[in-house]
Amino acid sequence: MPESETVLTTRRLILRPFHEEDWQAVHEYASDAEVCRYMAWGPNTEEESKEFIRKASAEERQEPRVGYPFAAVLQAEAKLIGGCRIHIGSMGDREAWIGYCINRKYWGKGLGTEAAGALIRFGFEALNLHRIFATCDRENLASARVLEKSGMTREKLLRRHKREKGKWRDSFLYAILEEEFLRQR
Repeated sequence: MPESETVLTTRRLILRPFHEEDWQAVHEYASDAEVCRYMAWGPNTEEESKEFIRKASAEERQEPRVGYPFAAVLQAEAKLIGGCRIHIGSMGDREAWIGYCINRKYWGKGLGTEAAGALIRFGFEALNLHRIFATCDRENLASARVLEKSGMTREKLLRRHKREKGKWRDSFLYAILEEEFLRQR
């Protein structure tokens, strides 16, 4: 298993652990109602953004480690512009899920796709996973495109599968298998 100070890089991003001083950059996107529109959380208060940082830091110290939260830093600006994670749901089945969130100022630039691709690579190459999945709200077409561009396949529609912000939501389920990842490389 990788050490707790795992850092991933893409062409434009550095994915690194969150630091206590990151809370304001996190709060910039986590308090934006449009960014949080399809999320189970948010818009965050300042305290909720600080608590997110505390929880992410604690996750890095868990044994066995199952969660890998990353701050997404734009290399060119040395600016934290989002967050992403891979979370092992079943060690026995070698399965994990991914998620990502990008500051709205940086939408439409392919950065979510870069982050998702890095998580998928990390999952198969470093964590020895068999299957990685993600869900996105049925109405979140931009996120669906990110998952498809990352090599994932839409497997099904999960009807009224999550109750978020007072209403039931449908989600698309996407996944990629290790052998599919290897073929795409």
